[in-house]
Amino acid sequence: MIATPFPIDIDGTLSPLSRGHADPTIRLNRGEAWATFRTPNGPATLAVGSFGLDVRAEAWGPGAAWALEQAAALIGAEDDLSGFEPQHDTIRELWKTHPGIRITRAWGVMRVIVPTILEQKVTGIEARRAYRAMVLATSEPAPGPSGLFLPPDPAVLAATPYFTFHPWGVEQRRAETVRAACAQAPQLEAAAELPLEQAKERLARIPGVGPWTVAEVARLALGDPDAVSVGDFHLANDVCWALAGEARGTDDRMLELLEPYRGQRGRVQVLIEAGGITAPKFGPRVRPGAIEQL
Repeated sequence: MIATPFPIDIDGTLSPLSRGHADPTIRLNRGEAWATFRTPNGPATLAVGSFGLDVRAEAWGPGAAWALEQAAALIGAEDDLSGFEPQHDTIRELWKTHPGIRITRAWGVMRVIVPTILEQKVTGIEARRAYRAMVLATSEPAPGPSGLFLPPDPAVLAATPYFTFHPWGVEQRRAETVRAACAQAPQLEAAAELPLEQAKERLARIPGVGPWTVAEVARLALGDPDAVSVGDFHLANDVCWALAGEARGTDDRMLELLEPYRGQRGRVQVLIEAGGITAPKFGPRVRPGAIEQL
């Protein structure tokens, strides 16, 4: 049992880790979550459930003890709110409505970076389908009674030819980025022990990994509450709408509006996303495309 200093919304906190309802590596229910990991000690499945200020945690597999040690960081119990003070009515209301949504620190880097790379330059539907297909094609069932699969083994993906990714809906560019990241998996996992700026610099050295991917990984895997996903297709519009009532905005304008929250800008992003606040849509939706067009 984990005694938390504040109530935690388990499924709300961990929802950014889920790549859709069909993600075979994680399952979220009201007040509980099941997630699988490749730990330094072997595969593990972790189940957490919230009971007021207490969170029940149970784990299975060779890496069970290690996973339990990471459970508090995973659920956001170690999240640091220092310097966070809502400056806008919208953020004040979102924080009042979602006080249990915290910043996760989800071990490990590879568990986060692979599906994040798959989300580059495509629709969410395409990315989720690709990740599910990748997991089912390359991974194995996780220990315990969850019925989930382990995240892909980086060593397996690094050795997988790029053309094998095609049936999963992944073109050569993203396939090679995944392969490059997986080839440096030990160094990337070790980045979690570095100061944040050094860790992000290490991530950015991977060919094909830019500021958007670095921010997503830093916020989810490293627990960085200031990581803003600059370059996102929708985020600038949504932030500008939430903070200034402007239906369209640039990354520069978004960062200008977020400046009062420096140090906690990623938390504002998380709250806006959790609240489902989106800018008005004026044009047709982006349709999934064929990988040969990417």
